[in-house]
Amino acid sequence: MNILSLRPNFTAQMIISYNWLSEYFPPAQAGVPVFPEPQQLSKILTAIGLEVESLEQYESLKGGLAGLVAGEVMTCEKHPGADKLKVTTVNIGGEAPLRIVCGAINVAAGQKVLVATVGSTLYPFQGEPLQIKKATIRGEESFGMICAEDEIGLGENHDGIMILPEDTVPGSQASQLFQTYTDHIFEIGLTPNRMDAMSHLGVARDVCAYLSHHNKKELRAVTPFKNNFTADYNNSGVTVKIEDPEGCRRYSGVSISNITVADSPQWLQHRLRSIGLKPVNNIVDITNFILHETGQPLHAFDADTIKGNTILVKKATAGAVFKTLDEKERKLSDADLMIANAEENMCIAGVYGGLDSGVAAQTKNIFLESACFNPEMIRRTSLKHGLRTDAAARFEKGTDISNTVNVLKRAALLVKEIAGGVISSDIIDIYPNPAEKVSVGLKYHYLKKLSGKNYHPDAIKNILTSLDFEIQKEGADEIWVNVPFSKTDISIPADIVEEIMRIDGLDNVEIPTAITISPATDQHAAKEKLRERVADHLTANGYSEIFTNSITDCKYYPEEILTHSVKMINNLSADLNMLRPALLQTGLEVISYNINRKNNDLKLYEFGKTYGTNGPDRYTESDHLAVYACGTVVQGGWQGKDQASDFYYLRGLCEKIAALAGIKNMTVMPAESVDHMAALSAGNTIFGRLGRVQPQTLKQFGIKETVWFADLHWDKILELYAENNILYSEISKFPSVERDLAIIADKSISYASVEKAVRSNNIPALRSVKLFDVFESEKLGPDKRSLAISFTFADETKTLADSETEQMMNKIISSLETQVNATIRK
Repeated sequence: MNILSLRPNFTAQMIISYNWLSEYFPPAQAGVPVFPEPQQLSKILTAIGLEVESLEQYESLKGGLAGLVAGEVMTCEKHPGADKLKVTTVNIGGEAPLRIVCGAINVAAGQKVLVATVGSTLYPFQGEPLQIKKATIRGEESFGMICAEDEIGLGENHDGIMILPEDTVPGSQASQLFQTYTDHIFEIGLTPNRMDAMSHLGVARDVCAYLSHHNKKELRAVTPFKNNFTADYNNSGVTVKIEDPEGCRRYSGVSISNITVADSPQWLQHRLRSIGLKPVNNIVDITNFILHETGQPLHAFDADTIKGNTILVKKATAGAVFKTLDEKERKLSDADLMIANAEENMCIAGVYGGLDSGVAAQTKNIFLESACFNPEMIRRTSLKHGLRTDAAARFEKGTDISNTVNVLKRAALLVKEIAGGVISSDIIDIYPNPAEKVSVGLKYHYLKKLSGKNYHPDAIKNILTSLDFEIQKEGADEIWVNVPFSKTDISIPADIVEEIMRIDGLDNVEIPTAITISPATDQHAAKEKLRERVADHLTANGYSEIFTNSITDCKYYPEEILTHSVKMINNLSADLNMLRPALLQTGLEVISYNINRKNNDLKLYEFGKTYGTNGPDRYTESDHLAVYACGTVVQGGWQGKDQASDFYYLRGLCEKIAALAGIKNMTVMPAESVDHMAALSAGNTIFGRLGRVQPQTLKQFGIKETVWFADLHWDKILELYAENNILYSEISKFPSVERDLAIIADKSISYASVEKAVRSNNIPALRSVKLFDVFESEKLGPDKRSLAISFTFADETKTLADSETEQMMNKIISSLETQVNATIRK
């Protein structure tokens, strides 16, 4: 049985364009390596810790219009055998014109058209690809196809063939006429700490550092930031005030006037589409371009909506309602950071813009924002409102506080170039408490200890400087560096070790030929062997082991459980916000997943931990074994019927698990009510619970099947296991004696009570008591049933006489009659 995974891994996905990335690589010259080919670049990215999960070719038009050329219709005559067809001759710049049968109503002699030649493949706007072949249509040969717009994927129009401009030269390639764009796209799995690689420029910096180190030639990524920024005039009048400096550490802005909002140029649209973004208009596209180029989110306000020409960065008023760009009204709290004007809120800072202040087709004046917000505040707001935007994903990991102005200048110049207008203000830069760079020291012996490799001090220095670390001071056995603001995750020496190992290449970690270790005594070997024995037993009986996420959703649990649960402060997503207090719910997720895929017969088990708290800094962690049974547990055949899961099936399994742990005489304490589970105990220790999962719980997961569940407290089982004294005894030379007894008792009398009455005689020779039949009939009397029990007696010193066996049986009968009011069936 294949148990399918529920959760994805927790890496962030970054989409990188090969063509875009190559723009930041130094131009080829003597001694400078050329930019690596896509396959080689893929290996480099993975080696430096930017794992490439996929590499695919991108085409702005599927197939790149290969095999399509411009042609001129020389002649156009009616088809002799079909009223709606025409026979044409088309000049495509070859030695002889092509004869093509065409069904378009608008085809005529003298037109410049687009021709798909024999052997080419068309990728229509809708439908499957079509390969062009030589054909005979109603008796006339045809050597190609004159194309309509939708037939080649350029649009949806199918009113007739495409008519090209009159000056089009026959034989011109369609890919040149329509400026098709091809690229290679990398999907990179980023670990959550790698904010510095969430941009093309950041990735280019890492690639250049890797090539510098391995080619012994200094390479620096080409910066897009220029020094030619100047304001055309300063007359915007917008003022900025930060009322919450803890939430907004730096706020920069600039005004641009008299712009024209329109479609972006083709190069910009190609850049965005290649990484999966849909172009909107030139202003929005520029902010998206800058985001993926530099990693710095920007926001463009319609300047005419900034009332009072004032921008305030402040906390929201609790209970206030704000309408976002998606036209939804969101209730704010005083933990939300807002960008407001003199009268109203305009934007949820760092997360999502407002409906009334965004750039529209009629916008003429804009105010561009570039800021650095508190990561924790952005993350809380983003998760609370369910707004997982590209901007929030970067702000919540920490952005480069030193780069807000550079990025703003870059964006302003692009707006002026693409959308026209004039820069109508100087840069506004509010920076209340300038940040200082983190200083970290690295001892070389510590680097050797963590990496297992000796690095030359010069190599260490070159790697760090190529990543924009500043060398503060050097010693014989250590180096101190100032960390660039772009690397917000680096604060300790181990982080510096990681940077050095990445650029050296994680696949270059040296593996020693010999490892010297001192023998050690495993104090937990016996406990691990018990776990293996239990796992082997379960697997041998058809159970599949599952591993579920220890982080789960609080919506599964009632309030009385949540009060003692461990909540996540920085949860990974809105539905992963607490450590699980029980294994049942995460297991039911797996069962639901399988049942929804018609896998209804399930036998599952999981060793896992649960968590709880009794107050601040008072946490508990417990080991459990969860066992689930659903549907048919034993497949029938010609010898018998299917066996469905039930209480007794799972109880027998728990008895076997207890026996493997050396727990004898396991007792099942009846459930207090149908809403509770039966308790499993040994002596005074309750080590588990067993029962049917309640319908209201199953309903949460959309499960309609009956699910039986056993929760065994593995910690307590190990305690009982440790108390066992293993005794070996010789196999008895004397035979055992078996006796069967059938009794009639009230249905209200449990078998556990019957067995307790038998054991109360403390008969040394009694080896086992087993129930082997239950019979109910009206002949027995109202509310009565018959229990058939087998007893085994043995003596290690002699063969038991019949009189001795009868004497012991009489004691048992007497105790059953007096303690459970049983009648012996004759």
